[in-house]
Amino acid sequence: MQATIRHSVSFTGTGLHTGRLVRMSIQPQTADMGIWFRRSDLPGSALIPARYDRVPESRLCTKLLGEDGVEISTIEHVMAALAGCGIHNALVEVDGPEMPILDGSAAPFVRAILDAGIQRQSSAIHAIAVTRPIEVREGDAFARLDPSEGLEMDFAIEFTDAAIGRQRRVANLANGRFVRELCDSRTFCRQADVDAMRAAGLALGGSYDNAVVVDGDIVLSPGGFRHADEAVRHKMLDALGDLYLAGAPILARYTGERAGHMLTNRLLRALFAEPGATRVVECDTTLAARLPGMGVNVADLAHVA
Repeated sequence: MQATIRHSVSFTGTGLHTGRLVRMSIQPQTADMGIWFRRSDLPGSALIPARYDRVPESRLCTKLLGEDGVEISTIEHVMAALAGCGIHNALVEVDGPEMPILDGSAAPFVRAILDAGIQRQSSAIHAIAVTRPIEVREGDAFARLDPSEGLEMDFAIEFTDAAIGRQRRVANLANGRFVRELCDSRTFCRQADVDAMRAAGLALGGSYDNAVVVDGDIVLSPGGFRHADEAVRHKMLDALGDLYLAGAPILARYTGERAGHMLTNRLLRALFAEPGATRVVECDTTLAARLPGMGVNVADLAHVA
């Protein structure tokens, strides 16, 4: 059965790029509504569906663009939390142009959702089954979807900075694995990138408290990484949030090599542009159990940093 959050939860924090203090909330929605976003600081602004075809070109984060031209940025972490907790229907409101970055991971959203409780709804879950391989490439980076009975990920990254280097992780995201293993992994960047972004008027809200910053073989953020492979875990977190913009859970094996937000978005666009590459399926109990978020409970938070 579909699910929504049992009651509203709220957050206050700065946007990573704007540095602006914002307030946001996740609110329950009725069955079959899906995930929607709204700018509460702009009276009369339209609701924006959380869909891949509302994502404009942006490499630093995932944005949504409304029909009225209103943008909401850095939605990937809250989308990952909703997917990883099995929330199918919700309204996300924010009183600014960007989601709060909080600690740079999805863990604060996950904690709030699970503390609030998950309300099962009467409607069946419909998932999008990938029926044939789809791949997009850009230079030495690629993203690919292959048919699978659940959602699996195989992600690899490679950086010249020795503090990150090459990392690869493979995971089946069923049975709360996202909550236990991925949700607390923070965004990361190189000090040189931080300097360049700030020179361009970006990353104004970034700090060692909401990102892991590296410089060559040195981790500048106090406490270092939460996991030895936290960087690739965060890339998987991002990918889960970006894939949830399909509009429903995806049944596929996602393979990413140096992939980012826009490559995953292009992958979804290629998927839905290919006739016969997807099939909508109604999930019975067995199939639903393979989806991220099914079976998640507060006890899973004991595994989170």
